Amino acid sequence: MAEPLVIVGKGMAATRLVDELSQRALGRYSIAVIGAEPRLAYNRVLLSPLLAGEIGAPEIELKPADWWRARGVSTFYGRAVISIDRAAKSVTLEGGLRLPYARLVLATGSSPLKPSFPGIGLPGIATFRDTADVEALRAQAGRGATIVVIGGGLLGLEAAYGLSRAGGKVTLLHLVDRLMERQLDAEGAALLADAMGKRGITVRLNAVTKGFVGKDKAEGVELADGSIVPADLVVIAIGVRPNAGLAKAAGLTVNRGILVDDRLASADTSIFAIGECAEHRGQVYGLVEPAYEQARVLAAHLSGKEASYAGSLLATNLKVSGVGVFSAGDFEAGADDEIVVLRDRAAGIYRKFVLREGRLAGCILVGETSGALFYLGLIRSGQDISAIRADLPFGEAYCVREAA
Repeated sequence: MAEPLVIVGKGMAATRLVDELSQRALGRYSIAVIGAEPRLAYNRVLLSPLLAGEIGAPEIELKPADWWRARGVSTFYGRAVISIDRAAKSVTLEGGLRLPYARLVLATGSSPLKPSFPGIGLPGIATFRDTADVEALRAQAGRGATIVVIGGGLLGLEAAYGLSRAGGKVTLLHLVDRLMERQLDAEGAALLADAMGKRGITVRLNAVTKGFVGKDKAEGVELADGSIVPADLVVIAIGVRPNAGLAKAAGLTVNRGILVDDRLASADTSIFAIGECAEHRGQVYGLVEPAYEQARVLAAHLSGKEASYAGSLLATNLKVSGVGVFSAGDFEAGADDEIVVLRDRAAGIYRKFVLREGRLAGCILVGETSGALFYLGLIRSGQDISAIRADLPFGEAYCVREAA
């Protein structure tokens, strides 16, 4: 008889886990997937082009309803899990329905940070995280609203680009001296800022938010220097917080996220966590690829195979405001490291490679990201690249030719 496996959360991590399990252990588990949002699982990475109107809502769907039915998965959408009873091995949904489990996987994702600035409760202050946010933001941007986006990380840049393309007049505020400081160095970030400016987005760096001004609604953002940036709409996109409250209430060990071991198991060996809600070896990942890697390992483990997750190499490979950006490994060079750089500011291209003891330790690509997977492979393998050092900035074809 199939064991009951309950997955709480229906995002990208949960979908990949079901996909992996269906290939490895179809029929071993009776799977139920539960999600609070009242729709099929979708790709959050595509929210920015959806907001921009570049794609339609059906295009962000991960899998159609028939796909889930074909794998015998019971789906409960629009109904959040409100509690976990570890002794009885069951979860309770809104409305009172209880589902038993033999194994429970928490893939509850994360929620946008919304700090307690003065005026935070005013109408007209929003976040950018799900399709409901997209619908609300698009309606205002389409009227040509003056919009301030707070946050120059990946989430903020995606929001700014989508809002600008949708018709808004956008100013992006970032509290430090460069955009995407976790993924880019100063030169790469400056190139990205220039590209944003060419797309009609005003970028203000070292802009520290003090609070919000307005009477009946937000009318502007007050900065620490006393200046006020006018706004019809303010979008806060400064990061996310793991959704670990359900796990904590159930008595599981929680730090920033739900603590898991190399099998992705929590303090309760029948409960697992993957994706943005999980904390592994002190690291909470906010990217898709680590969640997929965790899903693969957990699927193998649940299928009875020996599998262990040792962590993920942080890598970003995407388009930000239509500009290709790739970053992986240690892109800030140490005292004994070598740096190889290719730059063409007129073409908007910047490539930086950090070499450590003859091996590629990290790299940044802005504007032109071809070869990203090749470079990622070199970083992961740790192989000696001395023979292709001179050709490294020009991509895989040149390097392979030189090695031959």
